[in-house]
Amino acid sequence: MLVFSRQNLVLLSVPKTGSTAYEAALAPHAAMVISAPPELKHAPVFRYNRFFRPMIERFVGPDPEVVAVMREPVDWLGSWYRYRHRDALADHPNSTAGMSFDAFVAAYCRGDPPPFARVGSQAKFLEPQRNGTRVTHLFRFEDRDGFRNFLEARLGITIKTGLVNRSPKLKLDLSAQTEARLRRKHAADFTLYEGIGPEGDYAPSDPAPRPVG
Repeated sequence: MLVFSRQNLVLLSVPKTGSTAYEAALAPHAAMVISAPPELKHAPVFRYNRFFRPMIERFVGPDPEVVAVMREPVDWLGSWYRYRHRDALADHPNSTAGMSFDAFVAAYCRGDPPPFARVGSQAKFLEPQRNGTRVTHLFRFEDRDGFRNFLEARLGITIKTGLVNRSPKLKLDLSAQTEARLRRKHAADFTLYEGIGPEGDYAPSDPAPRPVG
């Protein structure tokens, strides 16, 4: 997560969307850089709302704008699959070594996924809160020019990013049956992604209902 005080702008770091590369390029221009631990670096909207927003609104400015990037859901899972296939995770419960991408996605669709398939949900990460806190500008991962142009215009700088955390190249074959199950079980992710328009416009989902009891 990066906070730009003069622009009253917050950049959330959605996992597996190139956030580390942008962090490296933009950190010198940010007033606040949250790069560790992962639970804070990759703070979703609900955690940002609870822990960071009150501080930012008090010391930086009211109603900070929030920008984030979302990846096409199948491609996003492919990035997780490749990342967890690396040699450093050999024999670890999170490793995807020795399994196909189809098997990984099938495991992700279970009600209680095994450790290697517990990667969360982009729609849940980006879910608006009942107090109105939400991402105000959401860009597609492949719209690199649009995202970069937005940041350059807001920050008044030229941005150059490199490749960071590059994962091994693997085949990402997915059966029609597994993809259909994925689209059914995680429809919110596909609906949110497909609703992203130009210049970061999108249709946010309804806030989560208040817990009962």
